[in-house]
Amino acid sequence: MFRRSIYKTPAQLRAMVEPGLITAAALETVRPLITAGITTLELDAVANRTILARGAESNFQLVRGYRHTTCISVNEQVVHGIPGDRVLQPGDIVSVDCGAQYRGWNGDSAITVVVPDPDRPELVAHREELSRVTEGSMWAGIAAMASVSHIDEIGAAIQDYIEAQGPSAISGEPYGILREYVGHGIGRKMHEAPSVFNYRTPDRGEEVKPGLVLAIEPMVTAGGDATFIEDDDWTVTTVDGTDGSHWEHSVALHDGGIWVLTAPDGGRAGLAPFGVEPREIGK
Repeated sequence: MFRRSIYKTPAQLRAMVEPGLITAAALETVRPLITAGITTLELDAVANRTILARGAESNFQLVRGYRHTTCISVNEQVVHGIPGDRVLQPGDIVSVDCGAQYRGWNGDSAITVVVPDPDRPELVAHREELSRVTEGSMWAGIAAMASVSHIDEIGAAIQDYIEAQGPSAISGEPYGILREYVGHGIGRKMHEAPSVFNYRTPDRGEEVKPGLVLAIEPMVTAGGDATFIEDDDWTVTTVDGTDGSHWEHSVALHDGGIWVLTAPDGGRAGLAPFGVEPREIGK
């Protein structure tokens, strides 16, 4: 059976820039609207309009059995939450996952936002810290991709970053890293080989070399890593009821270095603390 190489050509990498930017634009349009009183379905509609306006289509809608543009997960929901009539409340921690397909190529990215709540500043601070740890671990994994030799080192970098943050202020326990849900390759399809674990594994995984494009996406909880799927057959929720956070970027490795396809600046701001300078994909 024919198996497409996981490594892209320079021309294919260049073709992935625009779907990445469209995905980023959808999330940036949604981000300021994540406020108390809005429904998750309203946020989904905004993301969809942004993607369509750029001449692309939602790749989430191409997944069998799924008809929305985003996954929106709130509080104890970690990933794969279905947009609906849920109204966001002050203090909610909200993860929005989104992707676009443009001319046969895909982008995939996720952000987490905490809705302001002046009456519960401690709750907001704890949830913002969970988001910060998750986002930081994502950038640690992306930074590792610039220099490591095999994919397992990316997961190790993510885990090391999370463990270095100490216990969660919410539970007093170490942060949990979801084990059953991982990052992935991306290209002609939104989900491709290889798998990108967010923790250390005994298998070294595929070689990290130019042409590799990965969706690096740590999913972290404020408590245990055990989850269950809700009755909607999609939403992944923590067993212990602690909060979850999800951050994701699609990242390309090319002859000149790495470039974060779903960040308008290529990842420059996020990578700066790690001493990594992203390089645009050459012509």
